[in-house]
Amino acid sequence: MNLSATEEESPSTAAAAAKEVHIPAEIDWEMLDKSKFFFLGAALFSGVSGMLYPIVVLKTRQQVAQSEVSCIRTAFWIVRNEGFRALYRGFGTSLTGTVPARALYMTALEITKSNVGSATVRLGVPEPTATTVANAAAGLSAAMAAQLVWTPIDVVSQRLMVQGSSSSSSCGGNLNSRVANVSACKYANGIDAFRKILNTDGPRGLYRGFGISILTYAPSNAVWWASYSIAQRMVWSGFGYYFCKKDGHGNENGVNTFRPDSKTVMAVQGVSAAMAGGVSALITMPLDTIKTRLQVLDGEENGRRGPTIAHTIRNLVKEGGWVACYRGLGPRWASMSMSATTMITTYEFLKRMSTKNQEAVT
Repeated sequence: MNLSATEEESPSTAAAAAKEVHIPAEIDWEMLDKSKFFFLGAALFSGVSGMLYPIVVLKTRQQVAQSEVSCIRTAFWIVRNEGFRALYRGFGTSLTGTVPARALYMTALEITKSNVGSATVRLGVPEPTATTVANAAAGLSAAMAAQLVWTPIDVVSQRLMVQGSSSSSSCGGNLNSRVANVSACKYANGIDAFRKILNTDGPRGLYRGFGISILTYAPSNAVWWASYSIAQRMVWSGFGYYFCKKDGHGNENGVNTFRPDSKTVMAVQGVSAAMAGGVSALITMPLDTIKTRLQVLDGEENGRRGPTIAHTIRNLVKEGGWVACYRGLGPRWASMSMSATTMITTYEFLKRMSTKNQEAVT
């Protein structure tokens, strides 16, 4: 991909040359060694998930709270009253689902991106627009595919995350006054939680919030991948060439060409991912809060009937107005930005490591 930026000419700089950045070509699905791609991907993304998991726990705890409690205060309370291990409650279950969910996600992402990108270019769509459209479509299809596996895992792991928050004293008071009707059922581990949810609510219990999850993650992924594509071009066109090495000679038209090294490429990808993650978190936060409550709270005191979307929204508005829909925005913003940065740099590194012909990525 070539990105060019031409300086404005003035009488004193009439001979000013254009600047053109030559960045490595996109690695598509056909270029990948699939076995290496999935094996390395499982290992790399498991490590990344482990690093970011405590932030997800804090976000979930804040979303189910009936009153606003700061992220730092929540973290200190959990560690003091439940121990450091509570920040990783449900991690084993989450990790078990990460491997198949990520495999589905990456497969749908790459196949859709490759096919849609090729199709839009053949229709005469400009390359930048075609890339943005392909990224958005890929993010949408990848999220929908992954949710088939991820929703049951999400339900179980989030139940485990909030377990204990409704039975202890918190910040000088009983947490029952601060946490909405968290399921009273106690689980020994992920398998026990899976069995009890299945026995109580049937398969529908494991897919509670599936619709709102699709409405949350599908647009979120589409927005993220489209924003990431646009942000990358903005960063490269704006100042990317300042960090590139200049070629020893210009081309036939006198254009100064710049070629970035791998560190520069990763830095630009990381910054672009963080920008896209922040935008996506802000846009989809209310849907994520509603989804989390649907998955971990009991709609009725007897626990026999699950909450509805309308019931959940009414409770949130009653507790703190529409601002309550943005509880946990800080941790989610940080989580999505950090996750986006680490995930995209890891993902691009994974693709480079998994190419059949290593010379194609230099």
